[in-house]
Amino acid sequence: MKVGRIGHWSLIGVCLLGGVSSAWADDVENIRVTAKRLDQAREALQPFIGATQTHFSRQAIEANPGGDNAGMNSLLLQAPGVAQDSYGQLHIRGDHDNVQYRLDGVALPEGMSVFSQVLLNRFAHDLSLTTGVLPAQYGFRQAGVIDITTKNGFTDKGGILSVYGGSRDYGQPSVQYGGHWGKWDGFITADAVHNRVGIENPTPSYNALHDLSTQYHMMAHLRYTVRPQTRLSLTAGVANGWYQLPNNPGQQRQFATPLFKNQGPSAQAANVDSSRLDERQQELTDFAMLSWQENHDNFSMQTSAILRYSSLRYSPDEVGDLVYNGIAQRAARSVFSSGMQNDTTWKIAKNHTLRAGFQAYGERVINKTDSLVYPVTEGQVGSTPERIHDGSGKSGALYGAYLQDEWRITPSLTLNGGLRFDGVEQYTHAHQLSPRITLVWTPWKGGRFHIGYARYLTPPPFENLGSSSLYKFANTSAAPANFGNSAVKAERDNYYDVGFMQKLLPGWHVGVDAYLKRAKNLLDEGQFGAPVMLASYNYRKGKVHGYEFTTDYTNGPLTLYGNFAWSRAMGKDVNSAQWNFDPDDLATMRKQWVHLDHDQRWTASAGAAYRFFHRTTHPLQLSGSMVYGSGLRKDSATTPNGATVPQYVTFNLSAVQSVKTPLWMGGGVMRFRLDVVNLFDRHYELRDGTGIGVGAPQYGLRRTVMGGVSYQF
Repeated sequence: MKVGRIGHWSLIGVCLLGGVSSAWADDVENIRVTAKRLDQAREALQPFIGATQTHFSRQAIEANPGGDNAGMNSLLLQAPGVAQDSYGQLHIRGDHDNVQYRLDGVALPEGMSVFSQVLLNRFAHDLSLTTGVLPAQYGFRQAGVIDITTKNGFTDKGGILSVYGGSRDYGQPSVQYGGHWGKWDGFITADAVHNRVGIENPTPSYNALHDLSTQYHMMAHLRYTVRPQTRLSLTAGVANGWYQLPNNPGQQRQFATPLFKNQGPSAQAANVDSSRLDERQQELTDFAMLSWQENHDNFSMQTSAILRYSSLRYSPDEVGDLVYNGIAQRAARSVFSSGMQNDTTWKIAKNHTLRAGFQAYGERVINKTDSLVYPVTEGQVGSTPERIHDGSGKSGALYGAYLQDEWRITPSLTLNGGLRFDGVEQYTHAHQLSPRITLVWTPWKGGRFHIGYARYLTPPPFENLGSSSLYKFANTSAAPANFGNSAVKAERDNYYDVGFMQKLLPGWHVGVDAYLKRAKNLLDEGQFGAPVMLASYNYRKGKVHGYEFTTDYTNGPLTLYGNFAWSRAMGKDVNSAQWNFDPDDLATMRKQWVHLDHDQRWTASAGAAYRFFHRTTHPLQLSGSMVYGSGLRKDSATTPNGATVPQYVTFNLSAVQSVKTPLWMGGGVMRFRLDVVNLFDRHYELRDGTGIGVGAPQYGLRRTVMGGVSYQF
């Protein structure tokens, strides 16, 4: 009886627990379905109708050499029309920067980072690059939109512990975890990077001198499903980096060794060697986004509040910078941005979908410099440095609003038309009403034509501007060649795009696209001086045009792709920040068109990946990629940016072996990764130290072998 009674209650307990488990499972599944539906609704808020989009899936990210450990720039180089530059910069369709980053559809305000990769592949479940004629919801930065779908607790459930490293003291431990708990789900990841390849080598040697870097990255994503139609989410991140600036041996001294005040004659005997300088730069970034999303039958909306703080500090080698540059400048710059973004979609009729929204940001930029310079009296340069303090602060605003209608005229013909109003109130004041219109036609199965026109207003990057007191440096070794300092203006463009995409066979696509941009006050950027801080300026007129050819093929475990692009980017007559330029160069550019410093005629990329044993618990993925560039610009004997550095091509390989561990080891998945960057150890220049706004030579990374192991649980 006693045993029977226990069995009776045990049976009841099992039934109750079974019922609870079943109810809990149903509840979790409902929340999972709700999360997926809300994700789809969020994506529908920002379609790319008539634009050109390159999508990188999670599988494509992991196949890229380095996978989650690599910088996002190495992945984006596999997209058409993307050219690489020094400091990890990318040029899309002949533009210098002019790229906006979005996290789950929310635009991230610009920051100060030059070397740092603020957003990493590790943050992304997948991402896309959109170019061409952009719909009206995209403003301010329009050469390309990089939209990152962040990892979350449903699509990326579980944890990963990873250690990665290799050549040049490279070490990168990382951790990530995602999960869901009732109506909550979240994801967090963090890593640390230590290596001796923080910045491009100014020489073709295998290892750079004085090139240590230490970086930390963290991102967290937390979501709460209030009800099936409503979700609240918070995304926050940190990226901090400390860098040594690499030295270039054998440089010729321009000035005498300084004699500092309150120091004896022994200071004059200091040995200054360009291979032993100690210049450093620090870059810090913090950001947060809080979003409220609503999704109903014919109506959906997302409203977000955004914060970002970014700072950059340069510490000179006081003696060395004075001897080689005539100025040793300690510089600090920071920008704080706060704002809101709203995107709303309303399906008002069977064939009409209205979209509307706005963006508004308040920003504050602070610049401070503390400079040591030599006095110049009647053409004679003194030996005792003087100290000049300078600083400025400025608050400004950036705002935009749009309205557009997606009109499905016939099942095969769609017209997307809209208007966008943008304004900027910073160092410059400008506003513009910009029409956007694209027509998409699918005349047969697998084929799609698009043609479009857009009017763009591109404000100058607030963080790259300042109000330096140039006359403080008059009669010193740092005096500018001229004192022209017209304010940097907003760029105004007429942009045209036409393209065709065809599906030839299942899994095989080919495409061609052509674009033309005519610009007034074309914006460009350069490094002028020892601190690696970019400064903006305008050409009075600009013209950019090009062509892109793409193909991709996917069949089960096999993926192939290739891109080929031709581009031309020209400017005429610098009409702002003239003090950064030599008077002879200004005169030349006033009379004739010149190539922009980042203009590269031919750009190509290709890749392949195959997943062996993909139906087993121990798949092996092999992949390779290629990047080709015909060379960025350098000065010719008579013309700024009149020549090119030599062409180059690099090949990369990657292998990832996955192994399912037995239950006694946790039942997780071990992954062993091996990557080889620049397989054939090609010597190639990105910059030779000449050209408009080019600070020093930079060479591409020599052969680098990396490896790592991760455990997914």
